[in-house]
Amino acid sequence: MKLSREIKTAILVIASILLFIWGYSFLKGRDLFVNYKTFYVEYMNVEGLAVSSPVTINGLTVGKVSAIKLNNNTAKLVVEMQIKSDYPITKSALAEIYAPSPIGGKQIAIIPNAKDSRLAQDGDYLISSAKLGLTDALALQVEPLKVKIEKLLDNANTMVLGINDVLNAKNKQNLQASLQNLNETLAQFKLVSAQANDLLAENKSKINSTLSNVDKASANFVKVSDSISKIQLGETVKKLENTLANVNHIMTDIDAGKGSMGKLMKDETLYNNFANTSKELELLLQDLRLNPTRYVNVSLFGKKNKPYVAPQETPQDIKQ
Repeated sequence: MKLSREIKTAILVIASILLFIWGYSFLKGRDLFVNYKTFYVEYMNVEGLAVSSPVTINGLTVGKVSAIKLNNNTAKLVVEMQIKSDYPITKSALAEIYAPSPIGGKQIAIIPNAKDSRLAQDGDYLISSAKLGLTDALALQVEPLKVKIEKLLDNANTMVLGINDVLNAKNKQNLQASLQNLNETLAQFKLVSAQANDLLAENKSKINSTLSNVDKASANFVKVSDSISKIQLGETVKKLENTLANVNHIMTDIDAGKGSMGKLMKDETLYNNFANTSKELELLLQDLRLNPTRYVNVSLFGKKNKPYVAPQETPQDIKQ
């Protein structure tokens, strides 16, 4: 059977049209020979996500982003995904935007929920999620550092301005003068150090002799320490303790009124007798001094003793 030229031309045109439709669909991310399910996700921001971006499950590509539209009512971006029907997607699965590499675009990772047995149907909306990429996370960490560096630079600029204000012409002259004085001081110190070295060199023998004497004194001190350590300090301390115990016992007896000393310290009657005796002795001595003839009467011719006449005034009245 021979085909006419017109039929061959028609078959070629139809094949070209079908090939063009398949190629156009493939470029848009849809394969005409594979069954797909369409799912939707709403995001506030899809920066870096583009049409034909891969959709993966555990790193395996299972679909592509087919369209990104703006929802005028919610001001959110609606992402349309075409996923192969061979992969079951649960209704509570997450659709997470992530960046697979710092320099590449973004993709969508489907994170299934194994606890949910409900399967999402064609045209359902999945739960949106977003994961910061390495660049975004680094930018968030660099931002505080950037603020600190700016503050540091501002402080450094302020400090430099302050230094410039301080280092005016007069202060520069003073600083130069101070440095010159410091150099002179260092030179004098060097001279003094050289003199000290010469002095030590000249008196080296004397210093050595002094150190030898110190060593001998230390040795003698060690011998004296050994001698002191050999003394029976324990027995001496024991005897001293016994003596103190005896003294303490005697003081206790005196405080209790025992013995002559204790009675003398505690017996008020004996004290009063001593006081009265002392008073009478004082009166007797006063009367003997004022009237000696009452007690001493010397007569060469044997005169009779005069009778005792009591004094009209006591010695105490005479004192007054």
